[in-house]
Amino acid sequence: MTDIMDEARQTLSRYFGYESFRPGQDRLVQAILAGRDALGVMPTGAGKSICYQVPALMLPGITFVVSPLVSLMGDQVRALKATGARPSFLNSSLSPAQQNTVLKRAREGWYQIMYVAPERLLEPRFLAFAQAAAASDGIGVPLVAVDEAHCISQWGQDFRPSYLQIAQFVDALPARPVVAAFTATATERVRADIVSMLGLHRPETVVTGFDRANLFFGVEEMGDKAKTVWIRDYALAHADESGIVYCSTRKAVDELYLKLAHALEPQGVHVVRYHAGMSNADRTESQVAFINDTAPVIVATNAFGMGIDKPNVRYVIHNNVPESIEAYYQEAGRAGRDGDPASCYLLWNGNDFRLRRYLIDREYEGDEVETEAREFARQNRYRLLNAMEGYCQTTGCLHEYILRYFGDEGALGVHGHVGAGADAGDSVPDGAPAFTAGVTSAGCGTCSNCTTPYETEDVTDIARAAVQLVREVNGRFGRATIADALHGANNEKIRGYRLDATSGYGSLRAEKTARIKDVLGQLIGRGYLEQSQGQYPVVGLGPRAVEVLVDSPEQPFSFTMKRRAAYTRAKTRVQRAVDRVRSQIEAEQDAACAPTRPHVGDDAELFERLRELRRDFAAERQWAPYMICSDKALRGMCRRRPLTRVELLEVPGIGEKKADDFGDAFLSAIQQFEDEQL
Repeated sequence: MTDIMDEARQTLSRYFGYESFRPGQDRLVQAILAGRDALGVMPTGAGKSICYQVPALMLPGITFVVSPLVSLMGDQVRALKATGARPSFLNSSLSPAQQNTVLKRAREGWYQIMYVAPERLLEPRFLAFAQAAAASDGIGVPLVAVDEAHCISQWGQDFRPSYLQIAQFVDALPARPVVAAFTATATERVRADIVSMLGLHRPETVVTGFDRANLFFGVEEMGDKAKTVWIRDYALAHADESGIVYCSTRKAVDELYLKLAHALEPQGVHVVRYHAGMSNADRTESQVAFINDTAPVIVATNAFGMGIDKPNVRYVIHNNVPESIEAYYQEAGRAGRDGDPASCYLLWNGNDFRLRRYLIDREYEGDEVETEAREFARQNRYRLLNAMEGYCQTTGCLHEYILRYFGDEGALGVHGHVGAGADAGDSVPDGAPAFTAGVTSAGCGTCSNCTTPYETEDVTDIARAAVQLVREVNGRFGRATIADALHGANNEKIRGYRLDATSGYGSLRAEKTARIKDVLGQLIGRGYLEQSQGQYPVVGLGPRAVEVLVDSPEQPFSFTMKRRAAYTRAKTRVQRAVDRVRSQIEAEQDAACAPTRPHVGDDAELFERLRELRRDFAAERQWAPYMICSDKALRGMCRRRPLTRVELLEVPGIGEKKADDFGDAFLSAIQQFEDEQL
């Protein structure tokens, strides 16, 4: 097996320009080459595709890669061609004549890898081709790789019935290939579903961890108008960086796009938009402009992004709340795929959650077919949304919240996260993480909760009054109504439901309604209260309510909250935190490439010159710039200053084919730059 892995590392170096595998990649590659099924759960940007591409380039025959994304197929095929591999894809973007040509060439052994949509697997023509290929006298099908494997589970956030065809397709082949499944976001329950429903045979399972140490996570609650101003200012301050702004609906995309374009275009910052309501031509134009770096900002629904391998996205901003932690982490994870620091911000308010609940109810209303199954799906959507609400409201470490959600306890403590905070052991409903407010004084350093100073407030009296009123009204009202009653509001609803006759009415008259709502949110997040599902949720007693209601002298109830500093002060600390991460990563990269030649001239100036050269190559070949080489590879050239092809091949990300195609030009540009500085 050592010889096989030596060959695998040579393949990795030859095609992709890396001398060693990342943690977890080697185990998955070794298992596949040994004929074992595999399951890899690795965060976005961790290199999942390498785990099946390297074996596919080594094994005889053709590997099928099942992917739901047409854009992913096109991008990965072009990127693989740039390395010297022989890939192909088969999907609806090809005409019938083109599909016939692809299948004919595949039968003749032209291709090492074929990307295919799950809906196509059981089509008679494709199934016949695959069965002939897998027969004893065929070209061979050594591996079926399943990307976005979480789509097979109804417990996940993106269930797709077409994925249920994969196991049937594998069973229909005359010789069973190795089956390997990959996903970026999967809880333990979803992982079990993947193994069972794909029929994996004792798979080598690798969960590399969900922590993205290079990402800064920020959460800010603000009104809709304030969101637009915030995004406008951020995009202007980062005009030379690529960023994605996600909105929950097409209408929201169109409205925000017009406002940003009006504000940013005069400043030279090009903005594009993307959603399913646009024509194919317009969507393609927007996507190409963003990928080619001609439009640094794209405003989009979640229809954009899956399968887009653009590595140098420096920020992802959510203008609205996503439907789940899984969806958020996958979308936010499109930032910093190159491993360099990037920022992920979630801007939210109560309207976001009301819209999400409305969309869930609308999707399932009036449908009497498969009532039980659809109700299960609806309740699961609410379960996922509740966990998302907990993320928005927690004052604990945001990295830690995500790690706990995915069950990645082993990563806690890596960046200052701790598992023994004031609320670390709180019990919560199934599928939601524990509310955590305890972090070290330094915190993780890469999230807004840990970089924003808080003042601890004792809100025990507010919390006790809230729980007592919820008990008195038997959990029949929503958060806003409860807050109004506690504040002593005199409106029609309060009078109509006779809430002004309750013992708790007006008991918190001195407190602002907004503050009472904040405390109610924290009580829900920590399990003292529970919020029902549906478009109009009501608040009832939670599993920990007894601690408030009993309140014995032996165990007195107390409840504290953290009040964060003003945003204007926090913004500077956020930028400093990102700068610290960038400095740390660059220091590690400098140490890794030592010894280096003495630098002549500024690295930043050389980087811009090399980026311009890369842009010319990309335009000439009609490729995305990152398909020539990544920003990280360009920075590697700036630090190492290679003068020969051998030295260029030592730059991570530069394989033999790229050195052959572009090496002389990059080496010449580096030499010319240094000569000009003397």
